Amino acid sequence: MVSTDERIGNPDERVAAPDGERVDAGAGGVVGEDAAPGGGAEEADAAGPRRRRLVTGAVALLAAALLAAGVGCFVEAGRLRDTPATGNLALTDSTATARVVGDVSNALAKVFSYGPQDTDATKESAERYLAGKALQQYAALFGQVEKQAGDQGLTLTTHVVRAGVTRLTGTGAHLLVFLDQVYERRGRAATTAAAQLSVTAELRGGRWRIVDIAAR
Repeated sequence: MVSTDERIGNPDERVAAPDGERVDAGAGGVVGEDAAPGGGAEEADAAGPRRRRLVTGAVALLAAALLAAGVGCFVEAGRLRDTPATGNLALTDSTATARVVGDVSNALAKVFSYGPQDTDATKESAERYLAGKALQQYAALFGQVEKQAGDQGLTLTTHVVRAGVTRLTGTGAHLLVFLDQVYERRGRAATTAAAQLSVTAELRGGRWRIVDIAAR
């Protein structure tokens, strides 16, 4: 009968050992528990410090990675705090936003409303609520409108439908304003028109004053 070793391996390289151990003739050694007496204990003793060094190194690397990640998050948080978006009070201060909307809406309603007999009051409102470029532009245009208002009996009434603050700081604001304006001329039916303005305002003397107006 052919043995199991002969069926699997080479008969010239495998012979039976006395205690059932297998001898590999080609390798010149014994395959079994006693193949390397005492070697396992020595290798285990040598592997212990090596394993501890590897674990310690891995822990150090992990700590360094966590520290780097923490510093990165801190730097990123600081960068986000300093971005222009977070400096926009229109996103964080509802009281200041409501105030500038109220002041600008009131100013536009007054300076863009007049009647044939009260143009002087409109000019006074312009001097109070406008400044800089906006006041210069208004003065140049209203000089023409004032004469027509008296001759043709013109009346203009302006209502702010909606106003939104796109940018707000402690001293400046940019707004987008939607208006409804009603024109009346003596002997004719009233006409309603919508207008959209881009407005820049500055806080001067504790009051928001319009410094630039542009039609959109």
